[in-house]
Amino acid sequence: MKRNLLLGVACLLGLSAIAQQDPVLMRVNGKEVPRSEFEAAYRKEKSLDGAGALTPTGYIDRFVNLQLKLSAAESAGMDTTRAVREELARHRAKLAMSYLTDSDSEALEARQAYDKVKSASRGGQVQVMQFFISLPQTVLSTRVRAVETRMDSVYTALKNSTDATFAAFIQKYSESKQTFWVSRLQMPEEFENVVYSLQDGEISCPFYSPQGMHIVKVVDRKEGVSFEEVNAERRRRLASRQEVDKSTEVLVQRLKNEYAYTPDAAGVEELLSKGETTRPLFTLDGRVYSGTEFKRFAASYPRGIKLQLDAFVAKTILETENARLDQRHPDLRLRLQERRNDLLLSQITSRELSPKALADEAGLSTYFKFHRSDYNWERPRYRGIVLHCADKKSLGRAKKRIKKLPQDQWVAALREAFNTPLQENVHIEQGLFAEGDNKYVDKLVFKKGSFEPLKSYPFTAVLGEKQKGPDSYKEVRGPLTADYRSFLEFLWVKRLRAAGKVEINQEVLKTVNNH
Repeated sequence: MKRNLLLGVACLLGLSAIAQQDPVLMRVNGKEVPRSEFEAAYRKEKSLDGAGALTPTGYIDRFVNLQLKLSAAESAGMDTTRAVREELARHRAKLAMSYLTDSDSEALEARQAYDKVKSASRGGQVQVMQFFISLPQTVLSTRVRAVETRMDSVYTALKNSTDATFAAFIQKYSESKQTFWVSRLQMPEEFENVVYSLQDGEISCPFYSPQGMHIVKVVDRKEGVSFEEVNAERRRRLASRQEVDKSTEVLVQRLKNEYAYTPDAAGVEELLSKGETTRPLFTLDGRVYSGTEFKRFAASYPRGIKLQLDAFVAKTILETENARLDQRHPDLRLRLQERRNDLLLSQITSRELSPKALADEAGLSTYFKFHRSDYNWERPRYRGIVLHCADKKSLGRAKKRIKKLPQDQWVAALREAFNTPLQENVHIEQGLFAEGDNKYVDKLVFKKGSFEPLKSYPFTAVLGEKQKGPDSYKEVRGPLTADYRSFLEFLWVKRLRAAGKVEINQEVLKTVNNH
């Protein structure tokens, strides 16, 4: 009772200390946002600021907008969807890996693993044949011991055998009868570790993999695998395997002290001697773990009892540590918070600024109407046609033919009046011309350069007009859509600010980067 009271007081004091170290900077719709979350976002934004002059005060409005969008996403229940929860769980598991190993030991082991592959296998592929007996995940301990005994007998018979004898034996008795190539990153790690440690022609001792028990003989080798490939696969496997590597063992040993790991000698002795027990096996962080819990674990992990117990202890310690990583490592909490924010922001933005909203033709047209001057060109352009005619009379007739027609009808009217499928009497170029686009327009409109008349059409004229900017929003759809999106976002944020409640502690804001 007294111990529980002391622990409660300690927790309250700890929470008070954390609150003082990370005070509330703002409340958005009643939700508290600590200073650390603002600082993480501010540092990231500042690193993207080319001038590097962004200040906390200058960033605060953008951060408030972000929090209001996140609040809207939470109100819509987006933070509780299965997709978001599963993605956050995957991201946390990936981040947690670096906190559940000793970094120095991990780096050393990564290099040693690669050196072992490089020197022992001289590359990436090893050809093997094997004697194999499968062990399902639900196998009984009596079956495991029987298989171990049989494999020891097989090894004694085969350890000095020739390739032909080994091959004949496995054809008759093994569950796996094929000679095959093993590529690094292809087979279970337990299998690869043994295979790559063998010399040509060498036979392994019996060993376990998740599939069962093996005795392997190396037949041949090929070159080739990089450090990055080996290390990436090694790290991936750490997240799913039951036993721990050396770098994790270092952490486990340290955590045993932190969580007051205390084995129960009587329970452990009964387990090792009888293969099972219901007695306590150890105490960790004040909680007792019994043989009943161990039995559930062992059912999915076919190994010898001692290996099973070691793996169960390590797994329990790492799960205890994993559950507290967010509290023990503020940087992990912030990285998870950032990922959560990214997911929610993406979803709420997709809803509010959907492709359908951005493709609203009436909205784009209206926005262009009121912002037409924003899309004016740096220099005027010429919209019209260039006419090339065989004689001066035809040129006059052509100009007269289209004088009262809208521009979009000019080409069709001229072709109908002057050209046939067999003969082109008027050569036409139509478009929107900037300086340098057309030598005839350059000379006749912009008064620059020169040109030689076409031999068959020596008489040239231009018809149209200079313009400062586009006629239609469709001509600038790309930049217009981007601006329209910004406009819709502005309206959205305006609605959020009008409906939301934001309280900022200016005194805490002043302490950003100064504490």
